Amino acid sequence: MSRPNAMNPPDSPVSSRRDFLKATTRTAAGVSVLSGITIPYVHASVNDEVKVALIGCGGRGSGAASNALSVGNAPTRLVAMADVQQDRMNASHDALSKKHPDRMSVSEDAKFIGFDAYKKAVDVLKPGDIAVFATPPAFRWVHYKYAIERGVNIFMEKPLAVDGPTSKRMLELNEEAKKKGLKVAVGLMCRHCRVRGDLYNRIQDGAIGDLILARAYRMQAPVASCFSKRRPEETPELIWQIQRFHSFLWASGGAYSDFFIHNIDEACWMKNDWPVEAQASGGRTDRGDYVDQNFDHYSVEYTWKDGSKFFFEGRNITGCRNEFSTTVHGSKGMAIVSSAGHLPAKSAIFKGQTRDAASTVWRAPSTEPNPYQMEWDDFLDAIRNNKPYNEMERGVKASLVTCMGRMAAHTGQIITYDQMLNCPYEFAPGVDKLTLDGPAPIHEDANGRYPVPLPGVNRDREYAMADVVVPAAPAPAPAPAAGAQKS
Repeated sequence: MSRPNAMNPPDSPVSSRRDFLKATTRTAAGVSVLSGITIPYVHASVNDEVKVALIGCGGRGSGAASNALSVGNAPTRLVAMADVQQDRMNASHDALSKKHPDRMSVSEDAKFIGFDAYKKAVDVLKPGDIAVFATPPAFRWVHYKYAIERGVNIFMEKPLAVDGPTSKRMLELNEEAKKKGLKVAVGLMCRHCRVRGDLYNRIQDGAIGDLILARAYRMQAPVASCFSKRRPEETPELIWQIQRFHSFLWASGGAYSDFFIHNIDEACWMKNDWPVEAQASGGRTDRGDYVDQNFDHYSVEYTWKDGSKFFFEGRNITGCRNEFSTTVHGSKGMAIVSSAGHLPAKSAIFKGQTRDAASTVWRAPSTEPNPYQMEWDDFLDAIRNNKPYNEMERGVKASLVTCMGRMAAHTGQIITYDQMLNCPYEFAPGVDKLTLDGPAPIHEDANGRYPVPLPGVNRDREYAMADVVVPAAPAPAPAPAAGAQKS
């Protein structure tokens, strides 16, 4: 008999063929209450076209939109786009139009620029449609709040939060989403990998005995915008920080949160538990002219409540050995969760504690479906058939556990799950009030550098926050003249 799947509660999608088939028999309540108003939840029927709005048109947003438009058994259509950068939106629109010419209907007046552009894009949708949020993670709670108010389904990229206050805010907002019966998907796509799901079931059924150790590695050259040199004078500081968001803890949680979360999440999935504490070390080698906030190497020991350990090694340094894998060890054997990135997983189970071909107990098939596409296939299936689907709580917990390891390395202290959740320091208070011509949440010094973590010096926060900027609320718009019509 399988052990209870605590990591995939009944109201979240599952990641194995067996549990997926069980889930198809469940239905969701159709009437809910939000802010005292009773609203019937409207979902897309099997034959309805589901419209999509893309907020955040970078590489990951464009990839998610492409997956949405590639769902084979559901008609989908992109109808609106939003970003703070016109050139990035144009590039995304051109690429998607070439790949999905029959599913693109984004007119010029449905392309929105600015920090309030997300509202305009969401307003194009109706209940049952989907808003895709792929902006820097700092804006997740802002966008999630508005999508809930408008009653649309939501797909959002990981991580969902970068600090304790925003984690709590997302969990609170999710209670309102659940009351409305909204479908909420989170871009931890490996949870939808059928091979990893099969491995999870085998581990829960005792294939490797009690899981007593996990270890994961994401050691690579610097990726995306995690290393940045001094800001060009002609580029406003806020726009530059958003363009280079992997370099800034306020925007993304840095390289640790944005990239390492996948390995951390899949190890916790196999354990079927979240760590209760983390201790870590890390640092910056000779970084030369780079001015970002990231460490370039991290070594973290997570502890689960039964005392078993999970060791994570992260590195972003050119010229070193690379590895991108997750492995778990049990009292009767070991298992490869992933061996070379997200796809293919190449999962396998072995007797003993070594990867000896002669000791192979089970190995994944040579051909694996793409988990980036599978997460969208599952999401659209839930929308069209009105199945319960909400990945938010699990996504927030994965984000918070990732923050634990990052903060442990940045402060030099043991950080518990409860300490991270209740840490009062918010990286970017007032992020919902940012404007294109306004100040950035943090400022460069006279040498163009930004505050970096100093373990043992800043022991209760990740960097000196004396210069953190809290934007003022914008002045209210003047009241319309008597008899004026709303547009």
